[in-house]
Amino acid sequence: MALLQISEPGQAPDPHQRRIAVGIDLGTTHSLVAAVRNGVAECLPDTQGRVILPSVVRYLQDGRQIGHSAREQQIHDPGNTIASVKRLMGRALADIPEPGKLPYALTGGGQGDASSAPGMVRIRTIAGEKSPVEVSAEILATLRQRAEDTFDSELHGAVITVPAYFDDAQRQATKDAAQLAGLNVLRLINEPTAAAIAYGLDNASEGVYAVYDLGGGTFDISILRLSQGVFEVIATGGDSALGGDDYDRALADLMLAETGLSADTPEDRAYLLAEARAAKEALSDDEIVTAEIELSSGSADLSLNRDQFEACTSALTTRTLTAVRKALRDAKLRVEEVQGVVMVGGSTRMPVIQRVVGELFGKTPLTNLNPDEVVALGAAIQANQLAGNNPAGDLLLLDVIPLSLGIETMGGLVERIVPRNTTIPTAMAQDFTTYQDGQTALALHVVQGERDLVADCRSLARFTLRGIPPMAAGAARIRVTFTVDADGLLSVAAREQTSGVEASIQVKPSYGLGDEQIARMLQESFATAQQDMQARALAEARVEADRMLLATRSALSADGDLLTTQERAAMDGLMRSLEALRVAEDAKAIDAATEALAKGTEAFAALRMNRGIQKALSGKNIESV
Repeated sequence: MALLQISEPGQAPDPHQRRIAVGIDLGTTHSLVAAVRNGVAECLPDTQGRVILPSVVRYLQDGRQIGHSAREQQIHDPGNTIASVKRLMGRALADIPEPGKLPYALTGGGQGDASSAPGMVRIRTIAGEKSPVEVSAEILATLRQRAEDTFDSELHGAVITVPAYFDDAQRQATKDAAQLAGLNVLRLINEPTAAAIAYGLDNASEGVYAVYDLGGGTFDISILRLSQGVFEVIATGGDSALGGDDYDRALADLMLAETGLSADTPEDRAYLLAEARAAKEALSDDEIVTAEIELSSGSADLSLNRDQFEACTSALTTRTLTAVRKALRDAKLRVEEVQGVVMVGGSTRMPVIQRVVGELFGKTPLTNLNPDEVVALGAAIQANQLAGNNPAGDLLLLDVIPLSLGIETMGGLVERIVPRNTTIPTAMAQDFTTYQDGQTALALHVVQGERDLVADCRSLARFTLRGIPPMAAGAARIRVTFTVDADGLLSVAAREQTSGVEASIQVKPSYGLGDEQIARMLQESFATAQQDMQARALAEARVEADRMLLATRSALSADGDLLTTQERAAMDGLMRSLEALRVAEDAKAIDAATEALAKGTEAFAALRMNRGIQKALSGKNIESV
């Protein structure tokens, strides 16, 4: 008799077989791959013992260079050497600030190929146009190969980290790049959450922690509550267009101002940024550094001190602290309620960052894990559990969405269905109805943002529910369900309850929000709160006025003969008054006129009801009733 092998859900069928799963930190400046080996998460080195892979790809006529060899040629061949591609993921050309300052040339999006959704920016190289997805896939494929060489085995899957502030399009672009690189994506998780996993497990930390993540191209701040293996994200914030690259550019501008030189060519700009980065890193250890600048416009020796660097980048540092305070307000926490601050990202090595963060929270930040590696280590721990290698583990990851999701309703208003900072994965539903008699279709417009008007939010998708049975306005019951998966990706479904007709859409926008747009959307939602309330009240008043006018006209058309000439004239007067006020900007006046019309039609409604009852009873005797 043959024996059946029984395995627990999520575990490998063979209890002695270990699935190889890795965590990947796909960074703006550099990337890493990590895995749990012998019960400990560690970053995997290349054949030369280096764990860091520069996120740089150089395209050649007949091939490409990736990582260290590509970075070495960045100054000599800037037009074909693509660095900081993460900032282009899920973006349109119009979203890129000052694209002319980049050493490589950008074009608008292509059509129809899987690696570049319509609208996403593309990069001109000697090997043809490349999308950010393709460039990122080259980096991910290199890391995948490194892991497979280390274990001499194919990978079961990977957990890939993304900035907490990556929107739906940027997350989808990251997932597409991973699939293009031959990786099975187990989950996308936020970088600050991955760092908290590493710190929480390594230090057995419990309580409320802030994760301050300043990388090469993005800044994230997350407030998390850690308790008995549960990692709950309370609030997130940050800036998807702020990172170490911006500190480099600010220092490069200072160098030009101090020397009077100009960077006129792509080679000049690439060289100057490399010198600025080197000076920035040196200033983390020394108070004064000397740089030798050689550009096509001339050469000069320059002495820079730490105070000059901190002064020219103070606006950038202040932006990070503003986001931190905002995240604390969202979490409804005071600074003193935060037990510790975790520092993540190579840019947090700058003394000014450690100083100002320590001053804000009143405690020394945690830096005992390598800030370059901590995100990859946390992702590896999560990957190991998702692969079923640690069934006894009690790690539970509760992430959140950064911006509210909703649909457009009458009057151009936003009805939020999933509020920001909602724990994911999640599914939320809300019932809606039709606006007009006999309406057989409903157009749904999915939006993202914190403002009350659709015009002030970002459009994600549109689709139509057709086949609704003709009914009176308000009789149909249409349930709209928003589902956000563990990767933060959205799908929306609509179903008419009585007939069962339904429609759905996977929300996959072609490109992401522009630079600073997410942060701006949140800031505006607070700065314009009073204005939004007034605008919403006005829009709702107009919608109710239109509904009342439509219903009254329909009733008069059907049963107007029940009214006397005087009653009809009075009702027409109320309708004219409401129509005149409807175009005004006074919500209270519109509401008052709508209420007056409602009261003025009460007697008419009673007469209509009596007529309806008489018709229903006509020809019937009391026994049958």
